[in-house]
Order: sequence, then structure tokens, then C-alpha cells
Amino acid sequence: MRVGVLADRLGYREVWLGEGPTWDAFVLATAIGTRTERVALTAGPMPVSVRDPASITRGAAGAAALVGRPVGVALGASSVRVVEEVHGRSRAGVARALADSAAAVRALMGEGVAEWGGGFRRRLGPPGGPLTVAAFGERAIAVAAEHADRMVLDMVSPEQVRRLRASLDAATRRLGRQDPPRLAAWLPVAVDPSADSYAHILSGIAGYLTVRGYADVLAGAGFAEAVELARAGVPFERRVAALPREAASVLGLVGDEATVRARMETYAEAGLDEIALVPATLGDPDGRRTLTALAPG
Repeated sequence: MRVGVLADRLGYREVWLGEGPTWDAFVLATAIGTRTERVALTAGPMPVSVRDPASITRGAAGAAALVGRPVGVALGASSVRVVEEVHGRSRAGVARALADSAAAVRALMGEGVAEWGGGFRRRLGPPGGPLTVAAFGERAIAVAAEHADRMVLDMVSPEQVRRLRASLDAATRRLGRQDPPRLAAWLPVAVDPSADSYAHILSGIAGYLTVRGYADVLAGAGFAEAVELARAGVPFERRVAALPREAASVLGLVGDEATVRARMETYAEAGLDEIALVPATLGDPDGRRTLTALAPG
């Protein structure tokens, strides 16, 4: 909440509230929205195998009504660990679930449709914010191209951005869509990072060491040992310890202000329209040093 309030004061135009194991994203969106003045709010990505379109739209509409500003929604497939191990729901058919959910939420978030499935009726006004789809594979990209205002990536390299931008553009052309989705990415960031800042970012990267695509990028960048250790099932702490500081520069934005801004330009040239900064807060409480250095204007 302190990060959200700080972002609003510094003039950032949007705050994302992730759906994680601790906080419900709509609760955070409402809490931050009532403590800020201008910043737009987006909740998610919501795991579509866990959250149905009615509950997603109701949450966004409720938050928007209480905050008095638009609230956007992001949808995603999430992971087997989250969907099946945490929530006890099946992730089978997730590509179809993502497509169906995106179509329904797209309709329910608009002005003209207030009913879904014959039973749910949106009693509040439309949330008013954009619909975002988290995508990495081709089927999810196709869903974003058809239904989303924006597609979001998580912790990617510039090379991955170029490939995924091309895939999104191709999918959009096939649909004949005239207003293609914007492309955004969540990227970990630390300006003038401390040892704690690196530890924070590397801990986040370690969670991706067994995920296809991310693991390939890290292995290709010279961190194959960490990837192999993760595949062998070593404890999480050993995975983090196997990653040198340099790994933070492969999937994140670290260094002095000039270095970070230059890296941001590299991502923009690769095809990103928006960068969602995920500040390392260890060693930089509330991300204050980083967010202040990179503040708009």
C-alpha cells in the first residue's frame, strides 16, 4: 500500500495489484484507491481456472464504485502450482478457459452488457478500466489479440519481447483488428541496487528456473548451472545461491539511473509499449529510491 501511495504522489499513471497468496487483488485495489488521488488501478492477473467471469467483474465493479475511479482487470492462466496445489482446482483446458473468460469479462466490463450466463447481473456500473491478458504461448497470445486492450508479459528479456511482439502483431493482423493491443511487461527494477536489492530480484528469478522459455533464456545467458540445479529439484535457497548478480540484468533493470533508463529504451526498441516497474524493496523500503529516480516528468 505504501508503494501505491508513493507512486501516486510521484505522478505514475497506473498501479498494478497482483493476485497472490497473501492479498486479494480487489481488496488491495480498493484500499490503495481510497488513499490515492489520481493513479489508475489494475487488478490481476486473475487465474481464470480459479476466478469465474462473474466474480472477476463483480470485484472490479465493486472496487471502482468505492474508489470512484476506473479499475482494470488482467486475466492469466497462472501455474499448476497455484491452480492445483494452492486452490485445488484443475488447470485442464486452461487455454479454452482463458478464451471464454476474456470474452465474457470483455463484455461484462463494457457499458452495454450487464448479464452473463443467465444468472449473473452486474448491479454496479462498469469498472471502466482496460482488459489485459497475460500471455506467453501462442494460444494465449491469440486470446489477447482478439479480446484485450493490452497484453502483459512477466520478467522477459528484450529478445523475448521481440519474438512475442511479432507473434502479437501477426495474430492481430489475422483477425483484421484495427486497434492492436498495447504490449506491456512487468520487470524487476532497482536503481543503485544494494546487496539486498539483488537478493530480492534473484529470489524472484529463481522461481522461473524451471519454466520453459525463461529457463532457456537464463541458460543461454550463461546460467545453465542454476537451471540444471532447479530441474534436479534442489531446495529453493540453493537455486537462489546459484544465480550470480549478473542474472538480474538479463530479466530486469538494475544499475545506476542512466543504466536503467538505457535498458528501458532497449525494451522499448524491442517492442514494449509499457513497462510496469516492480521495485525491489529489500534495501530500498517501499522502492522509494528507485521510484523517485524514475518518476515521470
